[in-house]
Amino acid sequence: MIMRSVSMLCIAVGLSYLGGAAVASDVQPVRMGAGMMTFETVPGWGLGEDGKSQIGSTHGGVVVDSAGLIYTSSSLGIFAFSPDGKLVKRFVGPEYSNMHDLEIRSEADGEFIYGARNKDAEGVKFSAETGDIVLKLPFPKESGLDLKRFSPTAITVTDAGEIYLSDGYASNHIFKFDKNGKYLMHFGEKGNGMKQFNTAHGMTLDKRYDPPRLLVCDRNHAPKGRLVHYDLDGNFLGEVITGLGMPTSVAIQGDYVSVPDLKGRVVILDKTNTIMAVLGFNPDPKVGGSFRVPQEKWIEGVFSGTHGSYWDAEGNLYVQDWNVSGRIIKLVRVGVENQ
Repeated sequence: MIMRSVSMLCIAVGLSYLGGAAVASDVQPVRMGAGMMTFETVPGWGLGEDGKSQIGSTHGGVVVDSAGLIYTSSSLGIFAFSPDGKLVKRFVGPEYSNMHDLEIRSEADGEFIYGARNKDAEGVKFSAETGDIVLKLPFPKESGLDLKRFSPTAITVTDAGEIYLSDGYASNHIFKFDKNGKYLMHFGEKGNGMKQFNTAHGMTLDKRYDPPRLLVCDRNHAPKGRLVHYDLDGNFLGEVITGLGMPTSVAIQGDYVSVPDLKGRVVILDKTNTIMAVLGFNPDPKVGGSFRVPQEKWIEGVFSGTHGSYWDAEGNLYVQDWNVSGRIIKLVRVGVENQ
């Protein structure tokens, strides 16, 4: 049942500019990656007619629906773009702000986006079409825990509808709910031990394996950040890869995983979890991992606070930086025959 109607401004925009923005003629695409994971940037993708970012500061995620619309979250709300970078609709207001992580699922009654709202201490589920919020997941008192703070950073969903919500900025517990939001269990704790999390920052359902499992970004785990696997009952399965810097989130398409690193790069892994390519690497340690890089100081093809990513059906990538001006980048997959 819908909990409340959406308080949104839903707009359709007919923009006539290259790549969704007015772009300086001297800004050229930048090619990056290697082999079958080679990409090119699309200069000005998603910017407004004036060439400026139109989404507000970004500290969130990206998802793509079945029609190919690209949704990204910001301090203002949720913004949806067409593949060529035109703003199609937006869900704005306090109930849609500060969604730190997004997942999208096709279900019997439509497509739904799940969000983890760190500053607002909840998980949410809303219609990708209308923005109607159909479920909220506050801190589950039924868990019996006495937490001073609840700050969810990641959310994911199984095919059966079970929801996992990671309290990555606080207790580092991961909470499991049924499809109706009933609390089922929790697992994990803060620390640098093998079975502990030091900022369980990102998470997704890893269906590369049978049975599926949780793939978790343990962002600050000493010494260099790692990905870990847990089964769906909260049992530790093992480390996937270490030495990733500050992995913030994970997105999977087929056998491949994109892993944004907050220091300013995206790492692509294959099914053996071997690094295939590194995208957008920022060599400046003063800028990599920085939120305060205004738009006038962006460098085409170089990331700063890489935070979210998602694949479209053609294998293109959409990447969001943690950024004061609000930055989302489209990376077009370059076919091997064109390299």
